[in-house]
Amino acid sequence: MPLQPIQRRSVADDVFEQLLSEVTGLGPGDALPSERRLAEVLGVSRPVVREALQRLAHTGLVEVRQGDATTVRDFRRDGGLDLLPRLLVRDGDLDVSVARSLLEARLAIGPEVAALAAARGGSPTGVLLRKKVAALAATDDPVARQRRALEFWEIVVDAADSIAFRLMFNSLRAAYEPTLDALATLMAEEVDQIERYAALTDAVEAGDAERSRARAEDLLGPATRSLITAIDMLEAAE
Repeated sequence: MPLQPIQRRSVADDVFEQLLSEVTGLGPGDALPSERRLAEVLGVSRPVVREALQRLAHTGLVEVRQGDATTVRDFRRDGGLDLLPRLLVRDGDLDVSVARSLLEARLAIGPEVAALAAARGGSPTGVLLRKKVAALAATDDPVARQRRALEFWEIVVDAADSIAFRLMFNSLRAAYEPTLDALATLMAEEVDQIERYAALTDAVEAGDAERSRARAEDLLGPATRSLITAIDMLEAAE
């Protein structure tokens, strides 16, 4: 993607976002243009560019050497979960390989989070979840149902009381939310299964970790596998 002059008021943030997008499209060891050249192309001052490069260095995505070129590091080895939303959609196009990995992670993590929620949340969590199940059942709008489902899982993740799973969920949600409209039809297979949300709620409320794990698999599995199959067919057709 060609770099574009910065137009908005938050100059430092905009420079960082553009450079981040550029870096994730390059290969490990590739060199970025000089500070002077970046400042010219972006239409900003060199100190602003320098600040953005330092922020990229702090994320582990580039290596900045005084008096030498700034080189790209391998984000697959050095990046964090915060990159997922940027990797999922690049220049307006969905990266299907990233989408598949997100779905796989979701299916792997969801049942474990549900088991922890049952063990640590129990009855009080069940009360909160029942309200979300009622809200889910009260709407027929496919996008609204996806949002209610996210709110349901917010409660499950909070009850699991795991900062690692919480941050993973935040990253997965940030990647997923921009695609709600596009996925409305495909996700209906999951978010329309009100009885499965209720079954998971019963298991969590009872404090039954194993049953919660199984019910989460029942809820997440079918739609996830359907989406992965759709991705595989899409790739095969290309």
